[in-house]
Amino acid sequence: MSTAKLRLGPLPKSEPVKLTVILSAELKTTLDRYAALHAQTYGERVDAVTLVPYMLEAFMARDRGFRGSTAKRRTGS
Repeated sequence: MSTAKLRLGPLPKSEPVKLTVILSAELKTTLDRYAALHAQTYGERVDAVTLVPYMLEAFMARDRGFRGSTAKRRTGS
């Protein structure tokens, strides 16, 4: 196992919903490299398609503007 610290940790199990997106070739290559590093770090082979939902979830969870907007909607402000 690698000692690299990745923002995206081991993947939890979940129920998938299909969504189609179009990426640039450069972004796909970068995602593939991330997937390879993730597999090396956590010892479980994973592809970019599997990682993308977790990356998006982590991104939105850390986005202060989005979190603030979501909290305001819940309280009715």
